[in-house]
Amino acid sequence: MDVLVIGGGPAGMMAAITSAECGNKVTILEKMNTCGKKLLITGKGRCNITNSAEISDFMKYIPGNSKFLYSAFSSFSNLDIVNLLQKQGVATKVERGGRIFPVSDRAQDVLNAFLSRLRELNVKIINNCKVSNIIVKDNKVTGVKTEDNREYKAQKVILATGGITYPLTGSTGDGYTMAEKLGHSIESIRPALVPLNCFNDSLKICKESQGLSLKNIAIKVLADSKVIYEDFGEMLFTHFGISGPVILSSSSMLLRHKNVTELFKYGKIKLQIDLKPALNKEKLDLRVRRDFEEAKNKQYKNSLDKLLPQKLILPFIEYTQIDPQKQVNAITKEERANIVDCLKCMELTIGGFANKQDGIITAGGVSTKEINPKTMESKIINGLYFAGEVIDVDALTGGFNLQIAYSTGYTAGKE
Repeated sequence: MDVLVIGGGPAGMMAAITSAECGNKVTILEKMNTCGKKLLITGKGRCNITNSAEISDFMKYIPGNSKFLYSAFSSFSNLDIVNLLQKQGVATKVERGGRIFPVSDRAQDVLNAFLSRLRELNVKIINNCKVSNIIVKDNKVTGVKTEDNREYKAQKVILATGGITYPLTGSTGDGYTMAEKLGHSIESIRPALVPLNCFNDSLKICKESQGLSLKNIAIKVLADSKVIYEDFGEMLFTHFGISGPVILSSSSMLLRHKNVTELFKYGKIKLQIDLKPALNKEKLDLRVRRDFEEAKNKQYKNSLDKLLPQKLILPFIEYTQIDPQKQVNAITKEERANIVDCLKCMELTIGGFANKQDGIITAGGVSTKEINPKTMESKIINGLYFAGEVIDVDALTGGFNLQIAYSTGYTAGKE
């Protein structure tokens, strides 16, 4: 059978590999000059391949239509992708939060493994080839047409064009247009896993701390005084607000919260940062008292070096509203209690999501109601299959989104 895969990202490459392993004649049509451009920038260029969590636990990290993925994950798991890469010579390692990376810390090695396997299977790759339409006759795909009016015949077409984020890698939403032309519903498209903007005094703190990465902190996100998300890990201060793994994941929960735009508008979305999650207030108070005893003859502004990163000290002092020139031995019990409270709960006001080009993945896409979850085939057009980010599924950070790409790609390719 002739199979065409539109898009050479991780979902498309996996679909092509699987389809070729089933004995089909497979061609990837990729509009960029090479496959896997977005894969190369994942995990800050290291490629967070997948996650080591039990596959049954993946669902808790997938706020977008997780149930749709049960069959796909059962067919191709995190262990399967690790085994595939190891067979191609890519050793892996597990880091914090179960994140799996190549030992080399090079995303290029992961891409090379995919490309090597595609070559072994004689999969044809046509780069710089932008598909404009999927050709359908009698409700069944017969091939595709490109922007330069070339036609490619096939009995099966797998649409794996990605989302709308990182457009320079080729993710410009083409798949949504093609699917919609064929009668598919497209659920609201918006960037997910995006940094968050802060404003007013909170923005001032972020700007003063710009570039500082905080590790091993705990966060809570509150919407109208109700906790909607909690996490532990790493965050980053930016010139516009906050970013980093725990912040990006929290944005996916905020994205789905009712009336979030109105809550942003009225300053009712808060981020609470516990800078010392390993210590309760009593132990932290003892720690502060010990540090203050050592620095009793210093000014308050010079007494927090052991507690906080240098870049955060002045913003934190402003946050506590205690005179930075005050002698440490003059700080009252009440002021010290306030310092402890602020260390355990530094609150920032969130003003909105960053721009879509800053999003890592796309939420929304081709409706899962119109796709067979066991095969990834369209319920509307025979012979049309979907894989990856073009589908209305998305997950938190940690390697889960790439696993969705592999698993849906494998499922789409196998049929």
